[in-house]
Amino acid sequence: MADRLHVGTRKGLFELARGARGWDIAGTHFLGDPVSAVLACEDGSLLAALDLGHFGAKLWRRDPAGTWSELAAPAFPPKPEDAADDPHPWTLGRIWSLQPGGVPGRIWAGTMPGGLFRSDDGGATWTLNEPLWRMPDRKRWMGVAGGEQPGISAVLVDPRDPDRLRLGVSTAGVWATEDGGRTWSVINQGMHNEYMPPGQEGDPIAQDIHQIAHCAARPDVVWCQHHNGVFRSEDGGANWREVTAIRPSKFGFAVVAHPQDPATAWFVPAAKDERRYAVDARVVVARTRDAGASFEVLDRGLPQRHAYDLVWRHALAVDGTGERLAFGSTSGGLWISDDGGDRWSAPEARLPPVACVRFADAWGRA
Repeated sequence: MADRLHVGTRKGLFELARGARGWDIAGTHFLGDPVSAVLACEDGSLLAALDLGHFGAKLWRRDPAGTWSELAAPAFPPKPEDAADDPHPWTLGRIWSLQPGGVPGRIWAGTMPGGLFRSDDGGATWTLNEPLWRMPDRKRWMGVAGGEQPGISAVLVDPRDPDRLRLGVSTAGVWATEDGGRTWSVINQGMHNEYMPPGQEGDPIAQDIHQIAHCAARPDVVWCQHHNGVFRSEDGGANWREVTAIRPSKFGFAVVAHPQDPATAWFVPAAKDERRYAVDARVVVARTRDAGASFEVLDRGLPQRHAYDLVWRHALAVDGTGERLAFGSTSGGLWISDDGGDRWSAPEARLPPVACVRFADAWGRA
């Protein structure tokens, strides 16, 4: 099991390690600064993306010896005159996801406003995926709630073929490439969006994707936490079926898939839209072990009274064994399980609101 955990929060990056007495904070970095994404790399380095508001998005790398240095962040080209009808900005708002690319040194970055960047040198330099960015359909992508920019929240890389990617785009569906990003298609057959006008519920570009995850051993099995439900695909996202058995709620933001068992996945349900906190003020995790036919509600060790936590898209993680999980909340809660979610414990720490959680063995697992 992974014995090191990275937690990005509104006020810094916290590094936790498991010792004889359990989990404890082993290091703090960028205290006071919002951390939007983090990735432990194949060579032992660590990438951290900062969202500094007025000062922009920043990217930092810690080398294996422990020294931090700033890298050039992904950058968009100047907006040309012929793109005047593009409603989205051509400047980097936030680095929202960092994902290993299945090839040594390769990393993908999903950003707001909906740009996909690739690095082949461990994050030192970045190239915008022009076919996706110049695609006419991108102009129809909508923004994330509370903002005007669409965002790429997930980049799934097929372990069998690094040129085969699936993107989860907030309020704009799941997008696929089979050729390393030279061509793209939207793959949302079977999904529906309840808040769209009548007759437009099935519009493939109007699907509000909160997060997607796939089983590393069976990457054609993809799970989606949608704005209005949970969906599952067994053909790489080409077709989806709704999973209606999830409880206590079908709303939420986060999902992770078991890396070896395609029938197992975890979610953190919440009260929908108007409230956006834990259902009945009880923090629980929903787990299925039978491909969504049924769900267990896991609550042992989690707060069950007056708990108003919400878990964002990137704040739930599973390690390479599928047994160790962790999640953090907007209230600064952090819980870790060593047995697939049956029991949870909280480190002795009061953290800022948690944006992302990542185990140190994430390299090589999409």
